[in-house]
Amino acid sequence: MANLLRIMRKNPAIWAMMGVGAFILFTSDPAFAAGKGEVDWGVLVQKLLGGLALFLFGLDMMTDSMKKVAGDKMRDVLAKMTTNRFAGVFTGALVTSVVQSSSVTTVLVVGFVTAGLMNLSQSIGVILGANIGTTITAQIVAFKVTKYALWMVFGGFMISIMAKDDKLKNWGLTLLGLGLVFYGMSVMSSAMKPMRSFEPFLDLMKSMENPLMGVLVAAAFTGIVQSSSATTSLVIVMASQGFVTLPAGIALAFGANVGTCVTALLACMGKSREAVQAAVVHLLFNIFGVLLWIGFIDQLGGFVVSMSPVSDLEGAAKLSAEVPRQIANAHTVFNLVNTLVALPFVTQFANLVNKLVPTKKEGVAEEAQAAFRHKYLDEGMLTSAPLALSMVRREASRMGEVVEEMLRDVPAGVFKGNVDKMAVIRDKDDQVDILYGEISKYLARIGQENLSEGSSDEAMSAMTTITELENIGDIIETHLYHLSEVCSARQVNLDEEAIATLTGFHEMVVKAFHSAMVSYEHDRPDAAKMVLKLEDDIVDGMDKLVLERHQQLLSGGKVSGKDMAIFTFQSDILENYKRIYLHSKRIAKLVLHQEGSSALVAV
Repeated sequence: MANLLRIMRKNPAIWAMMGVGAFILFTSDPAFAAGKGEVDWGVLVQKLLGGLALFLFGLDMMTDSMKKVAGDKMRDVLAKMTTNRFAGVFTGALVTSVVQSSSVTTVLVVGFVTAGLMNLSQSIGVILGANIGTTITAQIVAFKVTKYALWMVFGGFMISIMAKDDKLKNWGLTLLGLGLVFYGMSVMSSAMKPMRSFEPFLDLMKSMENPLMGVLVAAAFTGIVQSSSATTSLVIVMASQGFVTLPAGIALAFGANVGTCVTALLACMGKSREAVQAAVVHLLFNIFGVLLWIGFIDQLGGFVVSMSPVSDLEGAAKLSAEVPRQIANAHTVFNLVNTLVALPFVTQFANLVNKLVPTKKEGVAEEAQAAFRHKYLDEGMLTSAPLALSMVRREASRMGEVVEEMLRDVPAGVFKGNVDKMAVIRDKDDQVDILYGEISKYLARIGQENLSEGSSDEAMSAMTTITELENIGDIIETHLYHLSEVCSARQVNLDEEAIATLTGFHEMVVKAFHSAMVSYEHDRPDAAKMVLKLEDDIVDGMDKLVLERHQQLLSGGKVSGKDMAIFTFQSDILENYKRIYLHSKRIAKLVLHQEGSSALVAV
């Protein structure tokens, strides 16, 4: 049962089938069907279910393909979206218009808030913009391009199977998905035609003119299919058949705005309080917007009638031609005005949500425990591989910060045999190991998707990078910790000159490691090249120093046990530093595309 519920939650089409099936059972009831004319219910059910399945499948295909096409750009846009509330609105509208789903944008926002990449006030602007972006679907549908649907399906299919470039292939799948959306609408529209003379159905549609009824029905349907685009598109299809009047269409569009919040609410389950706040923002804003307008549906209808194109047709044909466009325009005006009204009150709105869903203050123990967990990896980001991989970069960088902190503290523990200090450093490797395990699992989940060549390469680079980081952590935890024990047990005393020399090499290794991590996180070839340039100073310099010290020992005649212990101790430190540098170098070479999957093999 648990698996079934999980599958149904991830597949809104199943819920849609159940919803339409329930509607058909209801309309087949003798009490409802008392006034029916000649309706072939078998054909009607087949077309409605099949058309809805095609619509939802096409919408899902189009959304996934567009996310892959715009993934890298979307990542860059989202990274800059927190500058101010106006930028947030623009970004939310842009991203939603690209992926054709406000739910996807809101889920991503929940993920960013969970990761601490934006605060509540910043997320509100993006959510407001997402509502504007989702109106694009209704505008496209209202243009009545369903007659070109099969051409789109054919063209998209041919592009997707013939294209060698992943980006062009995804453009083809986007066109194919769009064609399926329109063809599914066409099938549903054809299925609805016999209902024109079916009085009980017409009475049911007239009841939607009651604003409360229209809002509730549309909200429930949108919550089931988890797509406001599906609801508004279906409303426009029914309007084109003359089943839905303008007031009823506006009420149904209002309900779609409320119902689409279900996806964000599901996404925040089990997440941080901040993520719950972001989902609540989406819900409250949409409910407040509906309450603001619900008493002015007639006025909104009159306004969009005055601004929408007028048909030369007469009677029912005129309404069927004009109402779809008017509903689409009302949907746009509704969301646009709501955003403009709410934008000046973002701070107050955030304060309200903070009171409704207060964040819990973590104690010292909870904060310490949280430090050992991932911070940026979020399931909501898995809907877009490029965004998920950008989160992996952030988490890998966080892992690198722990390793760099360990590396910087090495001299204080090793050079003077401070075992207690090295024990503290060694314990930090537990954090590295935990992050390595969590990032690896997250990458495995990303790998389950159909990745583009670029995303696949980036996933491999990420896996290689965290493996190199884990190797460096192990060197510090095991080998350098052991050397601190040797120094303490054998009372190896380095003179000031030896310590200064080792410190110089240590600083170069730290510099190389830091530059490697900068090059990986920010994709900076200049930083990667700097790492490679340090090879002569580090590797050759260490080899030269060890050779010189060895020759000095041999030329000095009899070698004491103390001198040999000091020489061995210094040589072992330099050998481990060299290994750390080589792991850092491999990370840099990944950025310069000079290293392949072979980098997974430890030095």
